[in-house]
Amino acid sequence: MAFTVNLYYTGTGGNARKFAEEMRASGLVDKIRAEKGNLRYEYFLPPDDPETVLLIDAWENEEALDFHHKSPMMKEIAALREKYHLKMRVRKFREIEEK
Repeated sequence: MAFTVNLYYTGTGGNARKFAEEMRASGLVDKIRAEKGNLRYEYFLPPDDPETVLLIDAWENEEALDFHHKSPMMKEIAALREKYHLKMRVRKFREIEEK
């Protein structure tokens, strides 16, 4: 079953936005979007909170996300998160199937 994960990256001094830009510039965003089972991977900048970046990340199923979490890219993402001293808050939403 498909689901969406909202990740809120928060820092200081514009670091959350710098993180998102480095994710794009490094090619990590394109690699994640190309992974089997990824449906969406987009960053958004909340206009009322310049120190937070929202990532909307959607996957076909848990197996696809588990594979992503075990990939070498996760170490690169974690290193960037540490580089920019970001805190992360996660919310997960499951798709509702109507019958």
